[in-house]
Amino acid sequence: MARETRRLHPWVPELVAQLRSGRLDRRAFLRTVCLLGVSAPAAYALASRVLKLPLVDPLAAQEAGTPRMGGVLRVSMPVPEIRDPAVFDWTQKSNCTRHVIEYLTYTGPDNITRPYLAERWEASDDLKTWTFYLRRGVRWHNGDPFTADDVVFNFTRWLDPRTGSSNLGLFSAMTETYETGERNPDGTPKLGRRMRAGAIEKVDDYTIRLHLDQPVLSIPENLYNYPTGIVHRDFEDRGGDFLKWPVGTGPYRLAEFQVGERCILKRAETPYWGRELDDPVMGGPIYLDEIHYYDHGAVSPAQLAAFRSGQVDMTYDLDKDSLPIAESIPGAVIYEAVTAQTGVARMQVDVPPFTDPRVRRAIQLCCDPSVYPRLVYLGRGMEGEHHHVAPIHPEYFALPKPRQDYEEARRLLREAGFADGLELAIDVGNTGGPWEQQVCEILREQLRPAGITLNINLMPAQQYWEIWDKTPFGFTAWTHRPLGTMVLSLGYRCGVPWNESRYCNPAFDRALDEAEAVLDVEERRRKMERVQRILQEDAVIVQPLWRPVFFVASDRVRGLRAHPTQYHQFHRVWLAA
Repeated sequence: MARETRRLHPWVPELVAQLRSGRLDRRAFLRTVCLLGVSAPAAYALASRVLKLPLVDPLAAQEAGTPRMGGVLRVSMPVPEIRDPAVFDWTQKSNCTRHVIEYLTYTGPDNITRPYLAERWEASDDLKTWTFYLRRGVRWHNGDPFTADDVVFNFTRWLDPRTGSSNLGLFSAMTETYETGERNPDGTPKLGRRMRAGAIEKVDDYTIRLHLDQPVLSIPENLYNYPTGIVHRDFEDRGGDFLKWPVGTGPYRLAEFQVGERCILKRAETPYWGRELDDPVMGGPIYLDEIHYYDHGAVSPAQLAAFRSGQVDMTYDLDKDSLPIAESIPGAVIYEAVTAQTGVARMQVDVPPFTDPRVRRAIQLCCDPSVYPRLVYLGRGMEGEHHHVAPIHPEYFALPKPRQDYEEARRLLREAGFADGLELAIDVGNTGGPWEQQVCEILREQLRPAGITLNINLMPAQQYWEIWDKTPFGFTAWTHRPLGTMVLSLGYRCGVPWNESRYCNPAFDRALDEAEAVLDVEERRRKMERVQRILQEDAVIVQPLWRPVFFVASDRVRGLRAHPTQYHQFHRVWLAA
C-alpha cells in the first residue's frame, strides 16, 4: 500500500499561486511540477484549472492516419564507437543505443521530464533526498529482471573517477573531493571527485534513494543526459563492452555494428515491456521492425545527398546552406527545433598564454556576437554572451550584452606583454558541420584589429574528438540541455571530466551550488546572475551564438518530432505506405 501513496511536494501549491498570479509562465510551471514528481497529465490538468484554459499535452496528439506495423527506418547519421555508454561524448553514440538500453527518466521535445524505467519519484521538502520507484515487470534481453541492483551499479560506476564519466559533474551533490596524489603545475595537490559514502541507498528491490549534500532540482532531468543509459548490473563482469554484450531493456536489439559505416537495430524477440504503457513517447505498440543508421559523414550536404537519392528516409542534421535544396525535394519535410545548442572557443587556463586572464579577456572583447546569427544562420539562432546559459533556459538572467572594445583589448594585451601582437592557433573539427569553421573564420577577422593573428587548424571530426579536451585552444560544439545549470555542472566545475578548459574557481562552484538549490524560478534567476557573471568575467570561453537545429525526413515517416538535443525517440514512429 505504501508504494501506491502519492505525496505532493509542498512547493507545488506555491507554484500554482505563481502561475495564477502570472509570476510563472505555463511552460516553467509544467516543467517544474513534473520535476517534483507530478505526472504530466496531472500537471496539464492542474494548469488548465488554474488558467481556465483547455490545455492538452501536445505530445499526446495523434497524427492523422492509422499507424502501420513493420518497415525499416533508414537514417543518415555518423556512426561512432559505442563501447561504453557511461562515457558517451556524442549524441550520435547514444542514438545508436537509445532503443536498446534505456533511461530512468526521459525529457521530451517539450523539455518536460517524464517517468521511464522509473515509474515515479518523490523529492524531499529540501530537495536533498530523491526517491525513485522503479517499474516492475521490466526484463533485460537475457531474461533477468530489472531491479534496484542495476541502478545502484550504474550510479556507483558513473561516480567512480576511474570510469571517466561526465556524470560526475551532473551528480556532484553525491560526490566528495579527494586528493588524487598528483600535483598541479603550481605545486598544489590535484583534486578529483568520487562518490560519497551513503550517497545512494537501495530501499528495496524496486526503490532507490539518492542522498545529496545540497539541494538540487534537476535530478530527474540529469537522468536523461545521454551517458546515463542504464546497463545491466553484470556489464563489467561481461567485459564492459556494449558491442560484445549488447543487453538492454528496450524494444530493439543491436544486430550489426561497424564504426563509420552502419548500426542496425532489429526488434527484440521478447515483447516490449512498455507496450501497455500510457505514455505519448515511450509507451504503446512498437511499429518499426528495424532502425538502420548509415554513416555518410558529419557534413550535412553528404547526408542530404543520401536522402535525395532515396538511400535513407531522414537525416540526423541539416545545415542552413542545404535548406533550399532540401525544400525542393518532393515529399521532404523540414524539421526545426529552437535549442540551446552552441559552440565555444574555449581556452585552457593552465596553458600559456591563456594562463593570463588579461589575454583571455582581450580575445573575448574582440568578439561581436551580434553578427553571428545573421552571417552563419541567416538570422536564425541567438547571440552568445560568453557564459553558456541560453535565453531559452528557464533560469537565464539577462546580463548586459557583450560589447566589442578594441581599445580595451589592446590595452590588456600590452599589460600582458603582447604589445607587438599575438599569434594563436585554434583547432576545429566541424563535428557539427561547417558552421563551426565559419564561426572561427569570423572570429579570426574580429581578432585582427587588436593585433591577434588566429590560425585555424581544420581537422577531421573524429580526430578533433580525440583531442577536444586536450588542445589548448579549440572550438567545441555543445548540445542542448534543458537547464543551464546542467551544462555548467558538466563543463565548468572543478575537476569534472568534461571541463575542457581546466577552469577551476571555487567561487563559481559555490554560486552554482546555490542556484541549483533554489526551486523558486524567479529566485533562481537572481542567483544565476552571479554564476553567469563570474564565468563571463573569468573569460574562459568565447561563445558567439546559439544555433537552431534542422533535419529533413520523408513525408512517409510519421510520428516524428524534432528534439532540441537531437535525441531520437522512435518508439511511436511508423512508415506510411
